[in-house]
Amino acid sequence: MSFDRAPHAPVLRARPTIAHLDADAFFAAVEQHQRPSLRGRPVLVGGVGPRSVVATASYEARQYGARSAMPMEQARRLCPPSTVVVVPRFAAYSAYSARIMAALREVTDLVEPVSIDEAFADVAAAVGPETDLEALATGIRERARELSGLPVSLGLGRSKLVAKLASEAAKPGGVRVVGADDEDPFLLDLPVRALWGVGPVSAARLDELGVRTVADLRRQPLDTLLLVAGEAGGTNLYRIARGWDDRPVSTVRERKSAGAEHTFDTDLHGRSAIAAALDPVVDAALARLERHAVAARTVVVKVRLASFTTLTRSVTLSRPTTDEGALRDAAHRALRLADVTEPVRLLGVAFHALSEHAQLMLPLGADAPEDPAVPIAAEVVGAEAAGDEAVGTEAVGAESVGAESVGAEAPGAAATGPVRTTAALLAPGLDVATPADGRGWVVRVGDDGRVAVRFETARTGPGYQRWVDPEAEELALIEPLGPDGEPVRASPADDDA
Repeated sequence: MSFDRAPHAPVLRARPTIAHLDADAFFAAVEQHQRPSLRGRPVLVGGVGPRSVVATASYEARQYGARSAMPMEQARRLCPPSTVVVVPRFAAYSAYSARIMAALREVTDLVEPVSIDEAFADVAAAVGPETDLEALATGIRERARELSGLPVSLGLGRSKLVAKLASEAAKPGGVRVVGADDEDPFLLDLPVRALWGVGPVSAARLDELGVRTVADLRRQPLDTLLLVAGEAGGTNLYRIARGWDDRPVSTVRERKSAGAEHTFDTDLHGRSAIAAALDPVVDAALARLERHAVAARTVVVKVRLASFTTLTRSVTLSRPTTDEGALRDAAHRALRLADVTEPVRLLGVAFHALSEHAQLMLPLGADAPEDPAVPIAAEVVGAEAAGDEAVGTEAVGAESVGAESVGAEAPGAAATGPVRTTAALLAPGLDVATPADGRGWVVRVGDDGRVAVRFETARTGPGYQRWVDPEAEELALIEPLGPDGEPVRASPADDDA
């Protein structure tokens, strides 16, 4: 490759004034904050079905090897019997997230949320030449804890790349400031897997070259990286190995996709059964698309086989549309492109190439030059192992869930207030109340229809537990509490949640 084609070092700011804030083990931390009896115990947040996965593991659970995205069954085997499993409560998490982000916005208006539990901020305008940046970072961290009650980690760097790596190095609950003179000593000893865009597949390819640390990666010629990761991916690896990242903090985030996915309790066998199971997933994805009032041009279908191999296929329409028939048909076309012959454990549908402007999709037989539901491109995105990331792509927050799981949201209180419930509608972790005991949360649902409820909040301290029979006494689903101890209304999880 000629020297002219090699990337050139960008001009970075002189001081580390880009902040990255990350709430530690966020979902589990919220549960432990609101339920005092959970503090110090292993907590797993996720689904409770046979195919569920862990959304977040508390630090106590991580000590036993549990981690996010692990099958819940495996995580429960690793953890001791005292481990508590609860379903996600996104209304509560959103309320806590707003308080954490407020700590950054008290310092600067330039805040870029990355997911529900992390954000970048540009604090350059809030500091002077003599400002102690470590004291500033500590102040933001303490303010976030004061507002939310949760521990957060905060990193400062001259770029988003370094700031995020610094906050990771500061976990749990610390601060790390990496100035210009500290960048190389900080970066070079890190494992290459710590860098944005280096997932399991690319890390394995680099390992074959003997590349295990950032220092190893920096020694690789650009031509070698291009052969390993392609033009865009190789160039990106070359840049991030040197800490080159001049992306600004942006307060406007363009929505890139909307989708849904569902893991089935038992594997699906046969193409007709798989095709029939796709429609409810499409329905959920369409509902999310409608919620965001956007049109889509590309439909991507994800198929995870029983072997955990993941197939991804896409169909691109001639123009953006909100027409449900056209989008549904494109999803089925993409599924047929996958040519599935093995049992399926998960199906996902995502809409990409979003636009605020939709063009009318004329029905078949109308005076149109072409059938708009026929794809102009049918792309085979590729077959990949579960969890693989493309080389050179940016990973969004670790706890970010890109597509909502169909049927994964636990039933919650209606917008109008408490609703009397039955055991069939309950799951561990949901907020409930009885007239005699007040507010509590579901610990376990018994086979006999009784419900174990622990009555406690962040303000009461550890509470007592008793069995409640919903058939014999009133048990109501109620709204979760926010960090201020006030009820928050349940709302659909956003794409970033």
